[in-house]
Amino acid sequence: ALIEKPDFYSYLSAQKNLEILGEISAVQGLKAKIDEVLDLVGLTSRRNSKVKTFSQGMKQRLGIAQTLLHDPKLIILDEPANGLDPQGQADMRELIVRINKERGITVIISSHILNEVEQICNRMVIINKGKSVVEGNVSELLTGSRMKVSYVTDDNEQTLALLSNSEFKDNINGIEKEKLTLLMEHENIPKLNDFLSKEGVKVYSIEPIRSLEEYFITMTK
Repeated sequence: ALIEKPDFYSYLSAQKNLEILGEISAVQGLKAKIDEVLDLVGLTSRRNSKVKTFSQGMKQRLGIAQTLLHDPKLIILDEPANGLDPQGQADMRELIVRINKERGITVIISSHILNEVEQICNRMVIINKGKSVVEGNVSELLTGSRMKVSYVTDDNEQTLALLSNSEFKDNINGIEKEKLTLLMEHENIPKLNDFLSKEGVKVYSIEPIRSLEEYFITMTK
């Protein structure tokens, strides 16, 4: 398991830190294993640098190298992309996927960066106030749920009032950034379009917004 902000002996090198941790875990063939994990996380060229010179992203990668020393079957990562710049997040995402696919290691991620979860994970559980709200395959949950759909009409306020007195009143989400948003099942979108057309509403754009973030908000309201 790797905590959100892994800590090391900052005045020692990456190599020395891994040597100490490997000896504590009684890792066999430690030298070769350190070479292997440093190469996997892209830190071979910095193996002799003191950890205090590392960026947050490099420390995160060194933390993952540490978890791999004893060939685990399961790794638990707490907010692995927290505090990283966009490139660091992309590198961490690629590394996690590679560990899973090439090493066959199961990775459990605890994260509030939902875009990362959506791109990396095949299964998820949403926890709200300490209780499991939903669990399942990420793509299937997103496909089977209500999606947020944004509409730009000739008069969003008037369209909102119209919908408030229709069978679609429970689908109303509100007006965001000059767009009327509704929570809709995929199969009911054409039905709404027919309704608006018959009522003489001019619709300039329809945009389904399907994301884990939107799903999370819907499930935890």
